[in-house]
Amino acid sequence: MATARGRFEVQLAATGGEPPGENPHLGRNLVDKRYFGDLDASSHGEMLTAITPVEGSAGYVLLERVEGNLSGRPGSFVLQHYGRLTRGTATLTIEVVPDSGTDGLVGLQGHMTIRIETDGTHFYEFDYRLPASSGGP
Repeated sequence: MATARGRFEVQLAATGGEPPGENPHLGRNLVDKRYFGDLDASSHGEMLTAITPVEGSAGYVLLERVEGNLSGRPGSFVLQHYGRLTRGTATLTIEVVPDSGTDGLVGLQGHMTIRIETDGTHFYEFDYRLPASSGGP
């Protein structure tokens, strides 16, 4: 496997969900990201959230189409997020949707981890594999 590293910026825009006060509160957001570093790309996606009345407990799912260059290879792919916060303890799984890669990223497989610094800066680490026919690791 190869590893791509860098930072990203994210913008959320609420697009619906339930009115405040519903428990658990269900929400919907549009997500726009810009990746820098080994992954030089932009992404657009949609996130669904559930925020419970228990402090620090929530969940989200997100699908995002990433378009740009991964270590110099052009193409696009889709990331699927599954996040959960249980009374302040977070778990997050981010994986490439199988067979979603295009152009130089056909056959892409992998998973991503993210880290958010106290100043709000977001970083990613993306462990991935490309088939030999795509010229990947």
